[in-house]
Amino acid sequence: MNAKPMDKTIAVIGAGLIGRAWAMVFARAGWNVRLADSDADQLAHARAFIAASFDEQQRYGLVTDARAALERIEHAASIESAIEEADWVQENLPEKVDLKREIFALLDRHARPDAVLASSTSAIPASRFTEGLAGRARCLVAHPVNPPHLVPIVELCGAPWTAAATIERAERVFASVGQTPVVVRRELDGFVLNRLQGALLSEAMRLVGEGYVSADDLDKTVRDGLGLRWSFLGPMATIELNAPGGVADYCARYGDFYRRLAADPAGPDVWDADNAAKVGAALGTPRSSEAREARTRWRDRRLMALAAHKREQPDSE
Repeated sequence: MNAKPMDKTIAVIGAGLIGRAWAMVFARAGWNVRLADSDADQLAHARAFIAASFDEQQRYGLVTDARAALERIEHAASIESAIEEADWVQENLPEKVDLKREIFALLDRHARPDAVLASSTSAIPASRFTEGLAGRARCLVAHPVNPPHLVPIVELCGAPWTAAATIERAERVFASVGQTPVVVRRELDGFVLNRLQGALLSEAMRLVGEGYVSADDLDKTVRDGLGLRWSFLGPMATIELNAPGGVADYCARYGDFYRRLAADPAGPDVWDADNAAKVGAALGTPRSSEAREARTRWRDRRLMALAAHKREQPDSE
């Protein structure tokens, strides 16, 4: 493999759903990718998935040369070898604080002093696993949405000690590889996306669990309703168009209803086993691993088509 410029090398730690997707994001943007995982079978599965996905992405115009992109991804023999001379490190291990502390201590010891150390954690603030590190100023959360190679948002959230230059560099890097970075200005559990998703999911779990609507009709409500507008406007821009006088007018018209709703939110019990079982039963028999894989591929093809469509449209009139 030809050598790449030093600012074009990323170590991706963990080859699961998120790690393999990050590998694709950076490889198709021209970066040299070193993918590391202690599970050899996971690495082999990731390689096969990436190869098939790149072929499909090329058909949708999301990657220029699938074979060249695939060749930019190499498997590292160890985490230490993966991060050697890497300019960016993206960790994608399970959501366990102790594991994050352990891996970030290793990364901080072995990575280049100027390498950024980012975690893909969905909900754990960086301050919980970087406080004791000598290089803690270069650490942050870079939380994507699954699958990040097709859904471009990435939340950047530093700890109180993360350097402003680290956040600024992260914004530049993710924008340069085709992602949409957003900065979370202060740490909070779940960051922004999962707090929004959690609010909708909690109400959805209540509505299905208490029998107000079927699971299928609940999904239709978002898929064929809210989701269509949100896919190119977002909730704030949506309500700005839903009343003649904009957001203030919308709040004046519908505020009483939303106050009543906010006064009676879905409680934490909607996530208890009994209600989860009701919702699960409403969805039907769980899919086999083969069926889940097929469904994932179908979802990814639909996201590829949507990504291709959005690329062709202007951001605003």
